[in-house]
Amino acid sequence: MHDIRLIRDDPEAFDAALARRGMAQPSGPIVALDLARRAVATSMQESQNQRNEASKAVGAAMGRGDSDEAERLKAEVAELKTTLPALEQEERELLEKLNAALAALPNRPDSEVPEGNDEAGNVEVSRWGTPRAFDFSPQEHADLGPALGLDFETGALISGARFTFLRGQMARLQRAIAQFMLDRQTNGNGYTECAPPLLVRDESLFGTGQLPKFAEDNFRTTDGRWLIPTAEVSLTNSVREQILAEAQLPMRLTALTPCFRSEAGAAGKDTRGYIRQHQFDKVELVTICRPLDTPAELERMTQAAESILQALELPYRKMLLCAGDMGFTARKTYDLEVWLPGQNAYREISSISSCGDFQARRMDARYRPEPKNSGEKAKPEFVHTLNGSGLAVGRTLVAVLENYQQADGSVDVPPVLHTYMGGVTKLIPSA
Repeated sequence: MHDIRLIRDDPEAFDAALARRGMAQPSGPIVALDLARRAVATSMQESQNQRNEASKAVGAAMGRGDSDEAERLKAEVAELKTTLPALEQEERELLEKLNAALAALPNRPDSEVPEGNDEAGNVEVSRWGTPRAFDFSPQEHADLGPALGLDFETGALISGARFTFLRGQMARLQRAIAQFMLDRQTNGNGYTECAPPLLVRDESLFGTGQLPKFAEDNFRTTDGRWLIPTAEVSLTNSVREQILAEAQLPMRLTALTPCFRSEAGAAGKDTRGYIRQHQFDKVELVTICRPLDTPAELERMTQAAESILQALELPYRKMLLCAGDMGFTARKTYDLEVWLPGQNAYREISSISSCGDFQARRMDARYRPEPKNSGEKAKPEFVHTLNGSGLAVGRTLVAVLENYQQADGSVDVPPVLHTYMGGVTKLIPSA
């Protein structure tokens, strides 16, 4: 959500920022609604003052015996009493329209974000690891996986397209990857483990930006709740409608949860295999911090996600997304793209974003800075929020299968996972 004062004070700068996202002068309707609302609010205040003055004058007129004047003033008060509710209703309606218009606008890109309209404008920041040289033609996971327990047919039979049933050693490998990630983010990277709700209210999805614009990408229950598309929703909203003490920040949270996405906006993409599912597991990272700490926290969170790929010895590259390719709530985003030899391509496995105060304004999440002088009480300010994947479990499973595959269809288990696999070091294909 944007601060209306910033738009009001400098609409040209606001338009220039959102022009980088391909939007043409969005401040126009916003400023018009704001002017109309403030005009009605002014009329309402003037009418209230006029009513109060007339009410006082009634008593004075009666005190001096001027009954005609008293009756005239009573009629004026009565008329104002009928006018004010109409003005109040008009002000409420204009405010609702203004808030709806503001809620539909994406976040402003950070000044460090490169120009660009789509993924072609993204900038490679760095690479880690060297793709393995195979002495055979590596398979894609969708061809390699079924003999190892990645059962697409049963998943589709039970639930339809984009669902998968994992069996035996494959199910254990996915659990091992997830537990390793969670342990690394808590024990190694200092995130606090959480077990949040998987069902949330409208207000929560609005707070993190999925509503109202992306409703079709999410699953709604018959009682009006929503299945979380990511634990970002639950973790970030854990501070909604609160005023935190500065000493509580930064707050670094993580959770391993199932995630649910209808993928309505991704029709036709990755329909084959385990890349894009309606249900998948993910270790989410969320940070709540002071505004001045945001740049450092973004780098810290990105390194926390990278540490998983490095421990698994999976080659990847880090991309800085351009303005036109960032998510709705993001001001700056890094994507980590893991190397998949079966596809001979880098594919996204984590997206790490700083959102500034955009989500905090939607959630009314604030903190109170420590006073500079004793005896003073500082005014609350909006927190900043960041979120990222640390990592997407299913996509990491895909990367392990493709990078560690052997010519006979078996897959070596990365050394860091041996303990989590109970000493199993190789997945063996069924006959």
